[in-house]
Amino acid sequence: MIGYARCSTDKQDLTAQRQALAEFGVASDRIYMDKGLTGTNRARPGLDQAMAAVRKGDTLVVPKLDRLARSVPDARHIADQLQAKGVKLALGSNIHDPSDPMGKMFFNILAIFAEFEADLIRMRTREGMAIARAKGKLRGKQPKLSDKQQRELCRMHATGDYSIGDLAEVFAVSRPTVYRTLNRAAASS
Repeated sequence: MIGYARCSTDKQDLTAQRQALAEFGVASDRIYMDKGLTGTNRARPGLDQAMAAVRKGDTLVVPKLDRLARSVPDARHIADQLQAKGVKLALGSNIHDPSDPMGKMFFNILAIFAEFEADLIRMRTREGMAIARAKGKLRGKQPKLSDKQQRELCRMHATGDYSIGDLAEVFAVSRPTVYRTLNRAAASS
């Protein structure tokens, strides 16, 4: 048995998923993980390692399908890979054979629900951001320099006595921040 666990952000913890995998009989050294990667991101090193580790007759164990895939095409792709290798998939304690018609159907139904859930989350996030933006509470990332500092940076740059590197050092910001400040000032002129 090979286990796979994933969480979407670096702030989330994989402990509960690892414990669930252990309860399903997966040895701790056979659990592959991805942290800070969404299920819609197909470039997941932990999943790639788990897929490379499984052999014919093995079972890939995932606590829940949404940890494995968040779209039907991605879930289908993974199921096809497992089927080609002769590997079964266990979602929690339920084992599905991707080559079996019933297993394939059940897996596809679960994938549809996982994709639906991801779509709902995206929709709610967009709605929440639109409401916050309408109320003036979502303003994006704020400039690192105050208005007064930005004016002074532009004044110093205009003298020609200071390079971009000098300005970055004086104001303790990066060179790109200096360029953004100068570009914003030029655009508002």
